[in-house]
Amino acid sequence: MTIGIVCDSTADLPEDLVKEYGIHIVPLKVHFGQEEYRDGVDITAGEFYQKLQASAVLPTTSQPSPGEFVETYRKLLEQGIDSIISIHISAHLSGTHHSAEVAKSMLPEADIEVIDSWQASTVLGVLVLEAARAAQAGKSKAEIVDLVNRLKERIRVFFMVDTLEYLQKGGRIGKAQAFLGSMLNIKPILTLEQGIIVPAAKARGRAKGMEQLLTKMEAAIGTGRQRIMAMMHAANPEGMAELEKKARERWQPQEIIISTVGPVIGTHVGPGTLALIGISP
Repeated sequence: MTIGIVCDSTADLPEDLVKEYGIHIVPLKVHFGQEEYRDGVDITAGEFYQKLQASAVLPTTSQPSPGEFVETYRKLLEQGIDSIISIHISAHLSGTHHSAEVAKSMLPEADIEVIDSWQASTVLGVLVLEAARAAQAGKSKAEIVDLVNRLKERIRVFFMVDTLEYLQKGGRIGKAQAFLGSMLNIKPILTLEQGIIVPAAKARGRAKGMEQLLTKMEAAIGTGRQRIMAMMHAANPEGMAELEKKARERWQPQEIIISTVGPVIGTHVGPGTLALIGISP
């Protein structure tokens, strides 16, 4: 039995991993006024942050239509794929999961499993990557679905944003609303709990914020050596390099995935964001 792994572009996975594991991506869209760009197709992360800096208006985002999912699913089925596992950004943050569910209902003859990851960006990406590796290793559809559902309970992310402005204006602020009105130079540390953004800590300045990222992650996953970790940044390569160095010293991960926050997630978290991802025991 051949299994196809589908995700959306918010997974923010490095292109080499997408190609290596044959992951199929359905793009969300970013809108600057009347201009529309498919995430990762018509606009790269680098181009997006340059445009964001130069734009007088904040961009908006939109989910793929059910028809775009149907097109992707049909293409895989025509290629001889027996089953499809479609893993997507938290339903609390986007209507993408709903579009995938509608697409599934439009193909009743197909064996399609749609999963709400409860996650976003490379946190979602790690789940997708683990699913794709399991498929390549010959695991059954049931085994892969079980793996993803167990992993989404254990994966942890802590991220530091430069400002809550983007989350607030994009309507994705969740329970981090409590941090609004904080003092200048306070860096919010946020996390995701069952798909909802919630406050985890706050720190004065970026240096203390980074220490909070590491401290919170250590409390979540412990101090032992990690099999896999990931981290991502939004137009903040210097911060990313420092975070990677500290994470390697602390956990000696066997594998570490470094990625850039793509245009859709970047619209909502804004430039300067840093995130650290680990898996609890």
